[in-house]
Amino acid sequence: QLFFSYFKELVGKEVTVELKNDLAIRGTLHSVDQYLNIKLENTRVVDQDKYPHMLSVRNCFIRGSVVRYVLLPQDGVDIDILHDATRREARGG
Repeated sequence: QLFFSYFKELVGKEVTVELKNDLAIRGTLHSVDQYLNIKLENTRVVDQDKYPHMLSVRNCFIRGSVVRYVLLPQDGVDIDILHDATRREARGG
């Protein structure tokens, strides 16, 4: 629940999503749900030479279970808030 709330704050910002099959897609975060399913707009593939068939994809829906990492925008991360929220969640409160 912590990360869902955090990702909702990033809607409209550019993120990079790396999938478990090594495909990395950069785009504007349009929406995210409680399962961390992600919808990206204005997408582009990070390694276009390796995935040329993905060049025409502009919008995509990514199922949360196939996501390996989400690289967040540098200016969109408040480390102190994340640390505090993570500690509270670990304590169960």
